[in-house]
Amino acid sequence: MSHTLEIEAKNIDQAVQKACRRLNLSPEELEYDILSYGSTGIFGLGRSRKARIRVRLNKDDPGTDQTGRRTPAEDSPGSVLAGADSVTAQQDISPRQAAGSGETDTLVNRGRSLLQRIVDTITDDARIDVEKQTERIVFRVEGGNSAILIGKHGQTLEAIQTLVDKVVNKNSKDRIRVQVDVGGYLQNRKKRLIRNAERLAQKCERTRRPVSAGLLNGYDRRIIHIALKDNHNVRTRSTGDGVQRNLLILPRKTAESRQRKR
Repeated sequence: MSHTLEIEAKNIDQAVQKACRRLNLSPEELEYDILSYGSTGIFGLGRSRKARIRVRLNKDDPGTDQTGRRTPAEDSPGSVLAGADSVTAQQDISPRQAAGSGETDTLVNRGRSLLQRIVDTITDDARIDVEKQTERIVFRVEGGNSAILIGKHGQTLEAIQTLVDKVVNKNSKDRIRVQVDVGGYLQNRKKRLIRNAERLAQKCERTRRPVSAGLLNGYDRRIIHIALKDNHNVRTRSTGDGVQRNLLILPRKTAESRQRKR
């Protein structure tokens, strides 16, 4: 029969040491899940949080007493559960994204660790799932206060993704595309962008005049470019400088209109 014990400390290492002292175990014998990495705030801002682990106590283990403490005479090896550091993901990541699966897992864990600390600083009870796709790694955040994590027009989410991307690809030989999604926000936004792009394309076809889709980030512009690339009546073009650029939907010049200009 298994029981659990939650331990808090300034960071994970201290929490593990505290649990080991309390249960008379070595770190290699301790079985635990990471509930929170703890944080002092991003760049010194925000509220601090303690790291927290959940230790598994096996009451039926003959090497433990009634409080779950292991008796010194009957110590036996245990296993360490990686908890929040473990990654359940598809194994179809493109070989060009990393030198090998070991390096990929290291980069994924690095990004996930940072993302967990950021999320824990902003909201409670949020978990992170990781999916390795052919062309990118997707970190999906579920639970917690998704509205705060997303921010106005997705600006907070975009900033978080930029930080995670920088950390994952720091000193990496091959750049890995990283995407952070919160509560399916990006999927829903993609559908809205495609619907809006199709509506604006119809207006452009009807009026034969350029139509602006507004100031968009690179991810949103790419969605519209791809959505309209097979439309032979319109074309897309980004104008301006910076991260937010204006995307124009322009009428294609038909053979008839070219003939008129001659």
